[in-house]
Amino acid sequence: MAEAKKYRIKDEPISLDEMKQFLWGAATRLRGQIDAAGYKEYIFPLLFFKRISDVYDEQYAEFVCEGGEEYAGMQAQELVIRIPDGAHWNDVRSVTENVGQRLVEAFIAIEQANPGVEVDGRVVGGLEGIFGPKDGWTNKAKMPDHIITSLIEDFSRYDLSLASCPADEMGQAYEYLIGKFADDAGNTAQEFYTNRTVVTLMAEILQPQPGKSIYDPTCGSGGMLVKCLDYLRAKGLPWQGVKVFGQEINALTSSIARMNLYLNGVEDFSIVCGDTLERPAFVEGSQLRKFDVVLANPPYSIKQWDREAFMHDKWGRNFLGTPPQGRADYAFFQHILASMDDQNGRCAILFPHGILFRKEEFEMRRKLVESDLVECVIGIGKNLFYNSPMEACIIICKKNKIGTKKGNVLFVDARNEVTRKNAQSYLEDVHIKKITQAYKEFKDVEGFAKVISNEDIISSNKSKLSLKRYVRPIATTTELSLKDSIAEWANASIEARSAIKLLMSQIEQLCL
Repeated sequence: MAEAKKYRIKDEPISLDEMKQFLWGAATRLRGQIDAAGYKEYIFPLLFFKRISDVYDEQYAEFVCEGGEEYAGMQAQELVIRIPDGAHWNDVRSVTENVGQRLVEAFIAIEQANPGVEVDGRVVGGLEGIFGPKDGWTNKAKMPDHIITSLIEDFSRYDLSLASCPADEMGQAYEYLIGKFADDAGNTAQEFYTNRTVVTLMAEILQPQPGKSIYDPTCGSGGMLVKCLDYLRAKGLPWQGVKVFGQEINALTSSIARMNLYLNGVEDFSIVCGDTLERPAFVEGSQLRKFDVVLANPPYSIKQWDREAFMHDKWGRNFLGTPPQGRADYAFFQHILASMDDQNGRCAILFPHGILFRKEEFEMRRKLVESDLVECVIGIGKNLFYNSPMEACIIICKKNKIGTKKGNVLFVDARNEVTRKNAQSYLEDVHIKKITQAYKEFKDVEGFAKVISNEDIISSNKSKLSLKRYVRPIATTTELSLKDSIAEWANASIEARSAIKLLMSQIEQLCL
């Protein structure tokens, strides 16, 4: 006899560890059915569907307690997320045949019942397309009814209401699942996952503020945006009024980002699916919209992009020049710089080290330094790009640099500030604190940080921003000149001859 499934008591709190174990356990049920890279296409929509259904029930029950069923029915129409009749989790759970088709019908009904709201020239919230591609659910060869039913029953064991699973814990579990999918999927994960400890460092440096705007032009799963809000939460600052913007080229990944923000309790956000270089989503007339904080991990050196169009960019994003066809890094770089608020704008961008010294980008790099936008270059350790041994750097830029930062760039060589454990590389709190302190103090630290003037950088070979050029490691051995080396050798020779003479004398005495 098969073991009966155990269901939790409603509103019984779920520990974070238990939540993580449950979610990954549900995902592994798909092994043998689909590739690991495809797990996210099924698990994330189910998680979101179960969550919004349970929260809906929770809020509806509160309305019933307040004023009865009729009152609750009216109030339910004003909820943040509305679930139409027949589209609830329990409605799909009761189906025994063509479960995938019924699930898709529920997804579509929910998406249509929750349109976005246009606010200040942008669409805020809304669930249109949030469940991602739906073809896979109706392919019975790929996802037969019994597999979908098993997944639904796995999720049904848990109450995912706010009382049982608060938004912060749900968000952490969601981020954990993203990381696990990245681990299991291998290199394909880089399209939607950035090392979260690096993102924490970037947020600590940028210090987002309440009521301001945050933008990620290549937002992936939205992890960078969430971390900025986590920064505010950790400081005890109001985060609900922050305006969140993101663009992501992959349709499924952009849906995952929207789910991520919803599950983290964020309501005022705009995530758009589209190509940032070809069709930037956030524009005001002939200019890009400006943001207070921009952070990004752009795709590395993409070759398939419209260089010709960028050469004549109608939004003026080629003010440093047009990058070579095989490397679009400076196209994303210029997009980000053009998206920074003219008064308070600042950005943190994760790039491979090559952007600091490649010959073909020399002229753009020179203009970049001349613009006095670069504030800090931070080198971080190996293996912090997901599933890649490549070293990365973080470039911090700011409009209206002040004080001693004007006309200067701080170089921080933090490549040794990294911990590797269980085949994973990450930054510990002590590493993040050391790096942020160096950034804030903006002064020389032997072997770690160096302030260099823009003039010195430009006068150097090819305006290189290489860390090795400016930050010298602390010498562990004493370096001698040729003259001193000869003297040391001569002294050593004299001492050796003296020791030999003494030894021979002692031997002669013994022989007498």
